[in-house]
Amino acid sequence: MLEAPRILHIVAQSAAIIRFTIPRAEIQAVMGPGIAELMATVANQGLAPTGALFSHHLRMDPERFDFELGVPIKGTVVPAGRVMPGHLPTATVARTTYQGGYEGLGSAWREFDVWIAAEGHTPAPDLWECYVAGPESGPDPATWRTELNRPLVR
Repeated sequence: MLEAPRILHIVAQSAAIIRFTIPRAEIQAVMGPGIAELMATVANQGLAPTGALFSHHLRMDPERFDFELGVPIKGTVVPAGRVMPGHLPTATVARTTYQGGYEGLGSAWREFDVWIAAEGHTPAPDLWECYVAGPESGPDPATWRTELNRPLVR
């Protein structure tokens, strides 16, 4: 289920990130360990998240995921292991929130992209998801919330 989409102008956010370029089928295998590494590095450096975990997909390819797993922070993380400083960009974005299990994200993005086109907008090649509430918030996937952000070309 998608909330009503809206258009917003957002400013850049500093983040700690890990970059992945992997076959699509490996996404579930890298997310858990990546999140653990990211959060441990942020905590070890005395930093704290200022928002939800995100995955910023830099380009869309049906066979490979090229993305940054990240968390917004105040300040700058010192590179450690695979963790490095990064950011979410300043952009005009179409945004909605999907409620449900992660297996429904593909359909949610397709529905959202139809709305973007119907409204006369042109999407940029990247997109990101912010995991507002997931398995850590409760076992029922029907209560999970993922914010979908699609930058728009002006």
